[in-house]
Amino acid sequence: MTSVRSLWNQMWAWDEQVRNWTKTMFGLHLMANGSAARKSDAPVNKKVENLMQEPDPEHPPSYSKAQWIGLLTGPLLFLLIRFLVSPEGMSSEAVTVLAIVAWIATWWVTEAIPIPLTSLLPLLLFPLFGIMETGDVSASYGDPLIFLFVGSFMIALTMEKWNLHRRIALGIISFIGTNPSMIILGFMTATGFLSMWISNTATTMMMVPMALAVTKQVADSLKHNGSNVDTTPGNFPFGTALMLGTAYAATLGGFGTLIGAPANTILAATVNKLYGVEISFAKWMSFGIPLVVVLIPLVWLYLVKVAYPMKLKDIPGGRNIIKQEQQDLGRMGFEEKVVLTVFSLVAIGWITRTFLLENIIPGIDDTVIALLGAFLLFVIPAKNKSGTILDWDTVKKLPWGILWLFGGGLALAAGISSSGLDQWIGSQLVNFTDVPLWVTIALIVGVITLLTEFTSNTATSTMVYPIVAAGAAALGVDPIILMVAACMGATFAFMFPVAAPPNAIVFATGYIKMSTMAKTGVWLNIGGIIFSIIVVSFFVPIIFGGLM
Repeated sequence: MTSVRSLWNQMWAWDEQVRNWTKTMFGLHLMANGSAARKSDAPVNKKVENLMQEPDPEHPPSYSKAQWIGLLTGPLLFLLIRFLVSPEGMSSEAVTVLAIVAWIATWWVTEAIPIPLTSLLPLLLFPLFGIMETGDVSASYGDPLIFLFVGSFMIALTMEKWNLHRRIALGIISFIGTNPSMIILGFMTATGFLSMWISNTATTMMMVPMALAVTKQVADSLKHNGSNVDTTPGNFPFGTALMLGTAYAATLGGFGTLIGAPANTILAATVNKLYGVEISFAKWMSFGIPLVVVLIPLVWLYLVKVAYPMKLKDIPGGRNIIKQEQQDLGRMGFEEKVVLTVFSLVAIGWITRTFLLENIIPGIDDTVIALLGAFLLFVIPAKNKSGTILDWDTVKKLPWGILWLFGGGLALAAGISSSGLDQWIGSQLVNFTDVPLWVTIALIVGVITLLTEFTSNTATSTMVYPIVAAGAAALGVDPIILMVAACMGATFAFMFPVAAPPNAIVFATGYIKMSTMAKTGVWLNIGGIIFSIIVVSFFVPIIFGGLM
């Protein structure tokens, strides 16, 4: 019983992406950031901290009604499908995999047990029912792209350990200026850039305290000048736009690189698993970066010109907070310079690998480059503290649960393929071959966006990629094109706090009402669907066409 309780507690702490290490980072930031930790801000900051609070290890959280329903429904669906469903042309192995998919999907959606633990079910069920051998299933949990994520997370954790990410963010914000609209653009630009390389959850947790401090400074300036603008949390247009802009930029920025969001990494890994085709870091950047460059300004314009028009032209003292933050950081130390150098070399390696490094070092890939950078940080001694630049205590904060989720998704994809379930699904879609491609794209993006508003976008994308791939083959469409459409649908969900961790974090500040987030986000969702149809129809074939 003790070992079971211990496993439960450990798995729950790993759930929800990077709950553990973002809470630690957020606490360190508050201690270092006096302006964000003022007593007047304490209630708001406490809400953010409580959002990421770990459960008491001696008292695991009680089941909610939805979790109880999911816990029972998952195995029940498995039994019903396994023994009562026998569609024409579907093999018994395919029926079994379909039943397992239904079980896992139910537990993922309802979070009946921690999502990472649910992700291990293929490792348990596939061998038991003769779908795949244990060794073949476990290979999915050691996919090279999973270790690419490990290496990049190690580098990101090192940036946070030495506060390099704060220095980058403050520099961008300081450069933009103190006009209210430009302050929001500065925060969005900094957040979007950092989210390309660091978890969007961690980036948001870092940026929110600074955003709160700036919002309070703006409110105090308005009161001092006798303005009658309502500056209370939830009613202050500037504060609302700044918080929403930070959350949206974190989500959009994560789309820019292969490691920026789990949905991107899972997509590349699934394509490689199913078709043996590699989507390189540079290839994804050539697709993702232009989209980020276009989308962040568009979302910013929507926030400051349409949703929350900025009437003020300048804010006295707005730049002072940023300057004070930079002064508190002091000059860049030895450790920061080392981290910046290693990070830059790794990024250059990822970008130039396909046309330069492979000609010099045969066999090198994005995973090797990431792990090489992480190992360098492990062996270079720190100058101002004992030990090395990166240590094992820091690495312990890796979001191990997300890695299990990656593996579970890849194992499902392998099972669907090996059982022939993908071929059966494809055969059922032949009647839709006359439907215009843009309608198919719209349905995929729209349905997945709606589903993502209520479930984990990582779990959603993991579930749908193999199914979309099977459908694409039946429709005579390049599978990568529709899988990218599914990725965009899982990413561009902005209406509710549960849609993405950045949304939940800014909602906890109290500056965002649920109705406000929904009203603002619904138009972004609609715009995101239209944008996705255009991009997938015209831009995706240019970037990814010919890979298959």
